[in-house]
Amino acid sequence: MVVDDNENGALALAAYLSLEGMDSRTAFGGRQAIEAATIWTPHVILMDVSMPECNGIEASRSLRRDPRTAGIAIIAFTALDEAEVRRQLRDSEFDGYLQKGVALGQMLELVRTFVQ
Repeated sequence: MVVDDNENGALALAAYLSLEGMDSRTAFGGRQAIEAATIWTPHVILMDVSMPECNGIEASRSLRRDPRTAGIAIIAFTALDEAEVRRQLRDSEFDGYLQKGVALGQMLELVRTFVQ
């Protein structure tokens, strides 16, 4: 699942993952991600961090607390640098980190490590 408040970006990335043979869906914010993940449990969530209302860190914490979604791999997919993201973390909200703009092949390689 691709979670981003930038709907065009989320749809484009989900389309790319679908072309690579992955069943991919989108959520356009943290609250929508929490709801969607409890209905359709993805193997991996690419989670934007900076979103209004319920940001990616808050959404990830909520998903980790729910036994239905606790085992989903969550990758921080953000424009923020990794040090900034790590400063905001309390626990193991994320299983991986990718900065937006990374080569698609690198992103795909990381995602595949969690689905095999």
